[in-house]
Amino acid sequence: MVGTVYKTRRGCAVAIWADEIRALLTLAGPLVATQLAQIAMMTTDVVMLGRLGKEALAGSALGLTIFYFAWQIGMGPAVAVSPMIAQILGKNPRDTAAVRAVVRMGFWAVLLVCLPLCLVLFWTEPLLLFFAQQPGLAQAAGRFVLPLCLGLPLSLGYQVLRNFATALSRPKAPLWVMAAAIPMNALFDYALIFGHFGFPRLGLIGSGIASTCSFGFSFLAMTAVVLIAPEFRRFRVFRRLHRPHMGTFTELVRLGIPIGLTMVFETMLFNAATLLMGTFGTAAVAAHQIAMNVSTLTFMVPLGVGMAATVRVGLAAGAGDRKGVRRAGYAALGLSAAFMSLCALAIVLLHGTIARLYFSAGSAANADAVALASTLLLVVAAYQVFDGLQVTTALVLRGLKDTRMPMWIAAVSYWLFGFPTSFGLSVWAGMRGLGVWLGLAFALFLAATSLSGRFYLLSRDRQER
Repeated sequence: MVGTVYKTRRGCAVAIWADEIRALLTLAGPLVATQLAQIAMMTTDVVMLGRLGKEALAGSALGLTIFYFAWQIGMGPAVAVSPMIAQILGKNPRDTAAVRAVVRMGFWAVLLVCLPLCLVLFWTEPLLLFFAQQPGLAQAAGRFVLPLCLGLPLSLGYQVLRNFATALSRPKAPLWVMAAAIPMNALFDYALIFGHFGFPRLGLIGSGIASTCSFGFSFLAMTAVVLIAPEFRRFRVFRRLHRPHMGTFTELVRLGIPIGLTMVFETMLFNAATLLMGTFGTAAVAAHQIAMNVSTLTFMVPLGVGMAATVRVGLAAGAGDRKGVRRAGYAALGLSAAFMSLCALAIVLLHGTIARLYFSAGSAANADAVALASTLLLVVAAYQVFDGLQVTTALVLRGLKDTRMPMWIAAVSYWLFGFPTSFGLSVWAGMRGLGVWLGLAFALFLAATSLSGRFYLLSRDRQER
């Protein structure tokens, strides 16, 4: 396992690059697995709620739209913990006091940001009614989200500790905690949704309570790991938890708010695309969901590589090693591009087969959805490399504590160019669902090229400027 001490190797350039790639892969593997475990938890909720009927499933989907909007904003300060600690350790691996201050202020930041965000969750039903959603579904969504007001700070608290562990190049601990949370979440769902083991049958609200219980389990389990495991215990992150460190707090907020908004800009783009697809009928929405599912699965690998790159770039930046920064960044971009190229090739070769996997064999009623999904998957294949590069580069820049400019790049790429292109091609040019996805591909292309150019400029050697 890669240690928390930043080391450089002298000698053969090939060996130096091989060391960097090995370090990235060692760190990225558990991070990818953790992301997939989170998807598994969400899938468990969907399967359980599906047994209650389409109304419950639709209500939870609407509620999750509001919840994840709040969660992503709150995630900003939690995610900022990782690059800040990485740079501290790159500069001085023995500076436990500074690391402890970052974790402590990370808890402060997420708790403070949760106060207004929980008010947003509390008003889920009127918010959905304001956006002209069906009253019955809005009411169901409100019931589902209400228990998540307590779950939000617990989830974000786990993320603070997860990013602390990641910055120490110890990503397996959060993975094991998340892996244990999957069966716990299924058990909570089974008991509280359907009324087993002596619990009342709570239906949709039971699912919200179950999610909150799972968040609580993850936070408490990760807390126990941090208190017990020697590699974490030496930092004593819960010591003097009440004591403020305003410089660290200010930096966390300064870095974290743009990170949260960047995630919101991208999520809102795809949510808006879903609403736009809804205007073209049921087959269009079904095809859209298939393309989204495939795209999300492939996205997890460059996301994990990018998270690893945040740490590796942060360590190099803290040590003042500009060549190390470039090496870590370009190694991450190369790995992401290579993986997504393979994914693109597989999707091109199997796009029709993939589309048919989501429907019953030989169902003529779904032929239009299969045909459109097959076409959309070709667009997904076309933007795979750009999707991988945009997320990896954004996370590489995060290792340099560069978060404000990536936020503006995301806003411009996705909303000044991306969504208007989707709308124009689908509505004005009459391309319907295909036009929506061509606009998404264009947005990801712009984001990838702009962010990559940003990293090139920031990481240049002084003599190149």
